[in-house]
Amino acid sequence: MPAGALARQVASPPALNDPSFDAALPPLDSAAPQPAAPPLPVAPPAPAPDPELIQPLEPIGSADTTPPAPTAEQAGTGDVTLRIRYETTVTGLAGFKTDAIEGDLGRQFRALSALIKDGNKAANAAQVKARADEDVQLAQRIMKAAGYYDGIASSTIDLVPGQPGVVRVTLSATPGPRYVLNTITVTGAPPEPTKIARDSLGLKAGQPVDAALIEGSEANVSLQLPQFGYPFAKLGDRDIALDDTLHNADYVLPIDAGAKSRFRNIQTTGDPVFTVSHLNVFPRYKPGDVYDSRLVEDIRQALVATSLFSTVSVEPVKTGVINPDGTEAVDLLVRQTKGPWHSLAATAGYSTGQGATATGSYTWRNLFSPEGALILTAVAGTQEQGGSVTFRRSDAGQRDRTFQTVLAIDNNRYAAYKADTADLSVSLSRTSTPIWQKRWTWSLGAEIVGTNEAGAALTLGGAQPRITYLVGAIPLLLGYDRSDSLLNPTKGFRITAKLSPETSLKGGKVSPYARTLLLATGYYPISPSLVLAARGQVGSIFGTSVDDLAPSRRLYSGGGGSVRGYGYQQLGPKDANNNPIGGRDQTEFAIEARYRFGNYGIVPFIDGGRVGESSTPGLSGMRYGAGIGGRFYTNFGPLRVDVATPIARKPGESVIALYIGIGQAF
Repeated sequence: MPAGALARQVASPPALNDPSFDAALPPLDSAAPQPAAPPLPVAPPAPAPDPELIQPLEPIGSADTTPPAPTAEQAGTGDVTLRIRYETTVTGLAGFKTDAIEGDLGRQFRALSALIKDGNKAANAAQVKARADEDVQLAQRIMKAAGYYDGIASSTIDLVPGQPGVVRVTLSATPGPRYVLNTITVTGAPPEPTKIARDSLGLKAGQPVDAALIEGSEANVSLQLPQFGYPFAKLGDRDIALDDTLHNADYVLPIDAGAKSRFRNIQTTGDPVFTVSHLNVFPRYKPGDVYDSRLVEDIRQALVATSLFSTVSVEPVKTGVINPDGTEAVDLLVRQTKGPWHSLAATAGYSTGQGATATGSYTWRNLFSPEGALILTAVAGTQEQGGSVTFRRSDAGQRDRTFQTVLAIDNNRYAAYKADTADLSVSLSRTSTPIWQKRWTWSLGAEIVGTNEAGAALTLGGAQPRITYLVGAIPLLLGYDRSDSLLNPTKGFRITAKLSPETSLKGGKVSPYARTLLLATGYYPISPSLVLAARGQVGSIFGTSVDDLAPSRRLYSGGGGSVRGYGYQQLGPKDANNNPIGGRDQTEFAIEARYRFGNYGIVPFIDGGRVGESSTPGLSGMRYGAGIGGRFYTNFGPLRVDVATPIARKPGESVIALYIGIGQAF
C-alpha cells in the first residue's frame, strides 16, 4: 500500500485537555457484552477422485516413444522431421583486420561459427537460439583477441515471410576502435637478458594489441633466451593496462632469466645404449662455451639419426657450480630408451635396357657397440645378381665420420659386358643422409677388384673373349652441397668431384691410369610450384688405352640416371655386333621443369650425352632424348615414373623407354 494511503488510514489522536483522560476505567465485568461470533461454515464433502489419476504409472521401459504422426498440414508440405531451417547473416565484422589468420574478423568468425558449422537446420527453435548465443560470445572473443576491446555483438531471430518453418538469424557486431600498444616494458632481469628479451619480443608502439601477435612474440622470447646462455629462463604473467580514452595499452612482461650458463659435462640415464664416452662424440661445442639450445637440439637430432633409440631426449640440468666469470656450469642429461636394432628393407625399380632390379637388405645396427652395424644385402635383377656383406662403424671417433668395409660378389650380364666380380673395399667418409644433410662431404678409400669379363666382340657374330683383370684403386671424393633437400631439392646447387688412381693387371701387363668425374647440379625456383633443374657431368680416363681397361671400369652413357630415351649404357662406340664398347671420355647434361600440384607433379625434360674413345670430353656426336615424367610425393621422397624417346632415333633403338624409381632423377 502506498505511504500516502497508509497515512490516510491511521485515525487522528485525541486532544491533550480531553476530560476523558482522567475518567476511571469501567470494571471488566461491567463491560458491554460483545456479540457472539458467527458459526464457522461447514466445508462440502470432497468429490470422489478420478479413477485414472489413482492408477499406478506405466513403467518407463514399456512406454511408447514413437513420435505422433504428422498433421495434415505438415504432411502436405512433406516436412515429417519437424526440423527448423534457418539462414545466417553476419554484419559488422568484414573489413576489420586480425593477425590470427589471413583475412579479416568475418573470415575468422565464419571458420568457427556454430550456426555455419552445423549447417542450416536445427531440431527446434531452442537449438537455433543456443547456437546464436554461442556465436555472439564467439564474436566478442574474436574482437577482443584482435584488439577491439570495446566491441559488442548481438543476435536476432526472425521468421522469413512466406516461408513456413524458416527463420533468419542475424548476428550484428560493432568492433569499435582497435587498441594499440603504447609502451612495451620488460622487467625482472639484469640488463643483458632484458635486452635479449626486448629485441626478440619485437613489439613496437602503434602495433595492435592482438593476442596472436603478443603470444607469438612471447614464444620467441622463450626460444631466444636459451639460445644466448639462459637455459632456465621463465616468463611471468604479462600485464596489459588498457586506456579506454586513448584506446591504447601499456604492456609489461616480467621475466626470470636465471643465471647465464656454460656447457660442462654430459650425464646419462636410462638404457645404456651409449656410454658417456661415446656421447661426447656428438657435441659441436667445447666445454666452457656459452650455452646454446640450438646445439642441444643438434645433439638430439644426431642421436635420433642413429636409429638405435625408441625415445631419446637431451635437457640441461643445474650443477650449482659457479665459474670464475660468474656464469653457472650446466650439464646435459641424455635420457636413453633402447629401440629395435634389427631391420629389413627392400627397394625395386625398372628401366628399359637395364630391366627390373630388386634389392633386399638386413641390418643389425649395433652388433659391434657403439654403432657397429652388420649389413647383408642381396640383389636380384634381370641383368644383375649378387650380394654383399658390409661392416659399418658410424660416428667413428668423430661426429659424422663413417668407417666401412664391404665384400661384394656380383654377376652382371649387360650388353656392354658380362662380368663375374669379387670386390673388397674399405673407406672412411663423411656423407649426407636423408635426416642430416651436410654442406661438405668427402670420402677416401682403397679397393681391390678381381673380375672375369667378356667385352666387345672383335668380329660380326664373333664371341666376346673373356679376360681376367685384377684392379687396385684408391677412390677419392669431395662434395659441396648448397641445396635445400637431399631427395627433393627445390633451390641451390651441388658440386661433386671424384678422382680414382687405379692400376690394372691383365695377363701380366700392368696399366696405371686415373678415372676422374666432375658433376654439377642446380635448382632454381621459378614459382612456388615450378622448379627448373639442370645437371652437367664430364668424365675422363687418362693414362691407358681402352683395350687395356676392364670393360666394367670404362665410361658409359644412357639409361635412367644418365640420358633417358636410350637403353642402359647404349651411347658411344659400338662393336661389330652393335654392342656398346665404352670409352675414356664422357659428357652429359639434363634439364627438367618440375611442376608440382599437391602431392603430384609433372616433369618434362630433355637429356643429352656422348661417350668417346679419347680422354678429352667434348660435344661432338651428342645424342639427345626427351620425355615427360610423373611424380607422387611422399614423406620419404617422390616416386618417379619417366617416359622418354630418343631424338633422331637410329635403327635398333627403342621408340619408348620407361624408368621407375624413388627420388628425383638428380
